[in-house]
Amino acid sequence: MDSQTSKQQNMASVNRASSSLIKVVALSGSLRKGSYNTALIRSGIELSKGEVEGIEIEYIDISDLPFLNTDLEKDGSYPSEVEAFRQKIVAADSVLFASPEYNYSVTGPLKNAIDWASRPPNVWAGKAAAIVSAGGGHGGAKSQYHLRQIGVFLDLHFINKPEFFLNVFQPPPKFNSDGDLIDEDVKNRLKEILLSLKEFTLRLQGKN
Repeated sequence: MDSQTSKQQNMASVNRASSSLIKVVALSGSLRKGSYNTALIRSGIELSKGEVEGIEIEYIDISDLPFLNTDLEKDGSYPSEVEAFRQKIVAADSVLFASPEYNYSVTGPLKNAIDWASRPPNVWAGKAAAIVSAGGGHGGAKSQYHLRQIGVFLDLHFINKPEFFLNVFQPPPKFNSDGDLIDEDVKNRLKEILLSLKEFTLRLQGKN
């Protein structure tokens, strides 16, 4: 398992080196169908197809991951859905987290996904990352600070600026009835996050 994943990581690095396109995987900590956090990812994907060049975002649904249980690891292998998820992380240059705040922290589903990908070998290590959050109050700020703490141990490298916290209940409306982001100022803030993530990723890879 360790040797195979290491080879795949090396191959992924070689493939990325031959392309200037930054591949980003995006995870939402909310499983709710109408999640504002997942909507931010959708908007980021749309921006990556037009206004933000050189970046490709793939949304990963974490709802099917089982609860972390090492009894599910058999002969050095992981359940198929977990292994597929881990390989998505391996193949990416960087990670975009949409992290809502539950009880002053990250959500259970997001922490579960993070923990599965941290199992040996830790596939988060060395990746650039960014966080966006939407909710009430301070817009998910406390969850971001906990996520940054988790990232220290995982060797994730988060961009420091700009920060993105969105209170979705303050006027003017941020989303339409279909859950699409409609606030142009918020779109511009999201665009700045993606540009910063792209630049930082290239810097970590020695390309900038």
